[in-house]
Amino acid sequence: MRILIGADFVPTESNEELFKNADIDALFGQELKEILLGADYRIFNLETAITDGGKPITKAGPNLVAKPETLNAYKAIGVDLVTISNNHVFDLGEEGFQDTVRHLKEYGIATVGGGFTKEEAKKPHIFTLGGKKIGVYACCEHEFSWIEDYGIGCNGFDPLECPDAVAALKKEVDYCIVLYHGGKEHYPYPSPWVRKRCRKFAEKGADLVICQHTHCIGAREEYMGAELVYGQGNFLFDHSDKECWKTNVLCAVDIDESGVKVSYIPVEKQGERARLSENPAILDGFNRRSEEIQTEGFVEKKYDEFAVEMQEWYLNVFKQWLDPSILKCDRRVALLNFIECEAHRELMIAALKQLDVYENRKK
Repeated sequence: MRILIGADFVPTESNEELFKNADIDALFGQELKEILLGADYRIFNLETAITDGGKPITKAGPNLVAKPETLNAYKAIGVDLVTISNNHVFDLGEEGFQDTVRHLKEYGIATVGGGFTKEEAKKPHIFTLGGKKIGVYACCEHEFSWIEDYGIGCNGFDPLECPDAVAALKKEVDYCIVLYHGGKEHYPYPSPWVRKRCRKFAEKGADLVICQHTHCIGAREEYMGAELVYGQGNFLFDHSDKECWKTNVLCAVDIDESGVKVSYIPVEKQGERARLSENPAILDGFNRRSEEIQTEGFVEKKYDEFAVEMQEWYLNVFKQWLDPSILKCDRRVALLNFIECEAHRELMIAALKQLDVYENRKK
């Protein structure tokens, strides 16, 4: 029995008609289509609102929305479950979120990581496959979607509650999957704190922890018998020309009498479509980074180097915000984002700590 797990799966203007028409041959090509249809269960991250209505919320970053008819493509490849715990599903506000959940239900696609009460948002999704009970738990970092902020919405990551929720789920199921929506975009390694969170999930009983959100392929490691994946890249998200957006890995979980095996399927974006990839560099890079992070101190050293790269950007932004007139505009929303969101806050702190390194580099 096989479970396929993919990251960001988002219809955009360039391929909306293909989604509406369920043209999965055009969207995925024959080889990838067969892999998708050949799985027994399919899970993706739906990082957009699905609605004809709603009003864009004030936030940092774009407000993403797709028409309900685009779910035809999801249904055509048999998507069984989507995580709605992310920083875009609430982009069209309460009405947009309500529509999203309703349309998914109408299409027979289950959701995890969000809801209309805290209990619903925190509830895991449990299903049976090959005689095994599989549990999926989803949570996200603090970026414009938490149910604590809006009354409805996504299950936010809580360092006290989320690990305990995973421990409770593991007691109910044979195999426990955690989908963590977080980490710094376009950074292909785990930050020290992201790694610590994922390892904590493993200590509490998770068998597989997958970080989504970074829009790039990261690395993997085994920890206490669990598989930890620090970034899959986008499955299909035609929103940027950045090179890292063009490749990703599908996570395949194969379950049989001998146990569970996790493997990775390379996919690349061709135009506005996704194709099975024969490019060895995709998995070679994934495996190289996975080896690198096993070196003691590598994760911390690499992150400090990244913080130095980001330092000037963060500092310049704050210099602008020292002007009271700037704070009166929507830029204050981005300021709040930097303070509230775990990934931004962690990197901002690291960047400020590395200020001496930056000053010495300028001399």
